[in-house]
Amino acid sequence: MSAVFKREFKSFFTSPVGYVCVAALTALYGFFFYQVMVMGSTSYIGSVYYTIFTYGMMIVPILTMRTFSEDRKNKTDQALLTAPVNVSGIVMGKFFSAFAIYAIATLMGLLPALALSAFAVLPWGIIIGNIIGTLLYGGAMISIGVFISSLTVSQVIAALGTFAVSLMLLFIENLASSSGIVGTVVKWISFTSRYNTFTQGLFDITSCVYFLSIMAIFCFLTMRKIESRRWN
Repeated sequence: MSAVFKREFKSFFTSPVGYVCVAALTALYGFFFYQVMVMGSTSYIGSVYYTIFTYGMMIVPILTMRTFSEDRKNKTDQALLTAPVNVSGIVMGKFFSAFAIYAIATLMGLLPALALSAFAVLPWGIIIGNIIGTLLYGGAMISIGVFISSLTVSQVIAALGTFAVSLMLLFIENLASSSGIVGTVVKWISFTSRYNTFTQGLFDITSCVYFLSIMAIFCFLTMRKIESRRWN
């Protein structure tokens, strides 16, 4: 797994993808924290992280669209599948490489907070909660994106598919107010309601387990998909 991780992680920085994703979110953090300073109130910090979280969801398809689609398009997937590496190592290496870039971009949000803390008292519970929630939500979405990438040879289709799922999960919360079994099911599968718990500065172990379970399920599905291609 480590060899695949190093190869994939390095590939993000041999192209502009890694630099652009990290730089874009870092710039957004700087801009919105500047707005907080202009308004002169740290009560807006929670809104800053929630706003940038939405932008962060937009970079997930960019990070995951190439994980397996690019190898299939360039015909390098056969060399990878016949290499002395377990399928689990291939999938997890690609998943963790994309997640590492996302985590770096997310953790950059702590830099302006640390700088601002020299001049004001910040709600660190809310800040850390937002960071943890963003990492968990993003990890779940990355696992879904990697799975979608394994289904197609087109990076565009993989990106659009992941973006569509991301939008659906962001707005499915609107159906939770429905009465009956539909509202109950939507509320249970909703990513947003579980993420919102962390944005309030609360650590919910059930939400944490839920997001980790989503990561495990979709990584497992990706392994089965790649395993079937290896035997075929």
